[in-house]
Amino acid sequence: MVSEEFLYGKNPDELALVCQEMALPRFAARQLARWLYVRHTEDPMAMSDLSQKNRERLAERFGKALSAPIREWESKDGTKKYLFRTHEGQYIESAYIPDGERATLCVSSQAGCRMGCKFCATGRQGLQHSLSAAEILNQIVSLPERDRLTNIVFMGMGEPLDNLDNVKRAIDILTSEWGFGWSPTRITVSTAGVASQLRNFLDTTSVHLAVSLHNPFHEERLEVMPIEKAWSIAQVADILREYDFTHQRRVSFEYIVMSGMNDSPRHVKELLRLLNGIKCRINLIRFHKIPGSPYFSPDERAMLRFRDSLTAKGIQTTIRASRGEDIQAACGLLSTREENRQKEE
Repeated sequence: MVSEEFLYGKNPDELALVCQEMALPRFAARQLARWLYVRHTEDPMAMSDLSQKNRERLAERFGKALSAPIREWESKDGTKKYLFRTHEGQYIESAYIPDGERATLCVSSQAGCRMGCKFCATGRQGLQHSLSAAEILNQIVSLPERDRLTNIVFMGMGEPLDNLDNVKRAIDILTSEWGFGWSPTRITVSTAGVASQLRNFLDTTSVHLAVSLHNPFHEERLEVMPIEKAWSIAQVADILREYDFTHQRRVSFEYIVMSGMNDSPRHVKELLRLLNGIKCRINLIRFHKIPGSPYFSPDERAMLRFRDSLTAKGIQTTIRASRGEDIQAACGLLSTREENRQKEE
């Protein structure tokens, strides 16, 4: 039986504790961190600067946390979607998005999601389980394009602030000098608005924040985003006004445009009121159709009109290019399909 204890995902203090428990030299913790997060090697038997005896003892105690994706799809636009299987047997997705010299990976933080957003395929799954830091990082480390990555966005399956401890642990490994050594400016974390965890996140990390807004009116947002009942977007905006986003860290608002539902002049006016005092930008996103959904994206003219109306009022607004529609790149579609396929077999 494979051990459920892993070296991958531990920080230097935890690695030092392992060394203490196993009577390894204290400096071995630094060696382990280097193998794990600089050389991306978790097999103790490959850690050549440890003694043979200690390698064998580590290999006996710790299992393999990392695993390659089980499926891959590639879009005609170069976007790739990868399907991973978690240690609990569920499926999660990652999207690799190349764009010139920039290469972004969209990672998942949970298998499924408890937020229940009506326009999201992942929300229909419900929450299956939260990912460990190792499972989050596995989506990066085991990616064939790992060495080409310039940016990471936590915008895949799940609500990152609903799994904040493991998300912060993954960020710590990504940004620490003993870890991947990435700049925090290369990382963005998205949230639907878990206000109870927002200050914790902002106070203990320095990565970028993206808020899934989608409608500035309480009752209308509540219809498509049940989280609005527990934590309103107005509460989220009030918290954000307490922070300075004028230097390296930035906040953006994601806004899926649904024709006739959230793209009128009154929505422009309410967005201006809601976001007053917050240095931010709005990213408009075309709605990717999911099975059984009553929503659809407006045409290009309407998208441009909505963008220009916001820009004219002083809010920097962009339209995000749609990527990977031919491979169902929207969150949750492929994992749902895989789960259904498994049930049918």
